[in-house]
Amino acid sequence: MQSALVDSGPLIALFDRDDRYHAPVKSYLSNVRLKLVTTWPVLTETCALLPQASANDFIEYVCRGGLRVATLEQDDLSTILALRRKYANVPMDFADASLVVIALRDGQDRIVSIDSDFEIYRLAGKKRFRNLLPIR
Repeated sequence: MQSALVDSGPLIALFDRDDRYHAPVKSYLSNVRLKLVTTWPVLTETCALLPQASANDFIEYVCRGGLRVATLEQDDLSTILALRRKYANVPMDFADASLVVIALRDGQDRIVSIDSDFEIYRLAGKKRFRNLLPIR
């Protein structure tokens, strides 16, 4: 099964029925076979932006294996800082930077995101992310 990084936008949409992207994200994720990978900063951002009951449902989803949480290392912080400085005009938030670090470290270019910023961010060799989510 292929893996893809996932940003907070689709996760929020999946667990917030009032989100404008709820139906298309739910449909997309129900019809693809992907192992979703994210980071602790994305989990934090998702929980902070969801209503409490929905955040609890999200945490339960993660506990049941709905996502794999990639670990950031102490050394990754300097890369996150360098990325945030490089993309200061976007600006790049900490959660996005954590996903870019994981992509760089693991050679991953697939992402599921509603955020158009991932069209701007570049990987090694100026490679672009491939956003698998057909909506934006």
